[in-house]
Amino acid sequence: MKAAEIRKINTNDLQKRIDELKAELFNLRFQLAVGQLENTARISQVKKTIAQMKTIISERAE
Repeated sequence: MKAAEIRKINTNDLQKRIDELKAELFNLRFQLAVGQLENTARISQVKKTIAQMKTIISERAE
């Protein structure tokens, strides 16, 4: 997701999406440890998206 797309989403929905992404990140890390992860780049994509969403939430709080 791009930052412009994220900014259109309200804060409550962003928080729900962050929770979903954290669960996905946990599953990706588990798959990596077991050796079943095919797309290792997805881990960094999810982490980056979480960071972008948290940044936008903190910008709105100011």
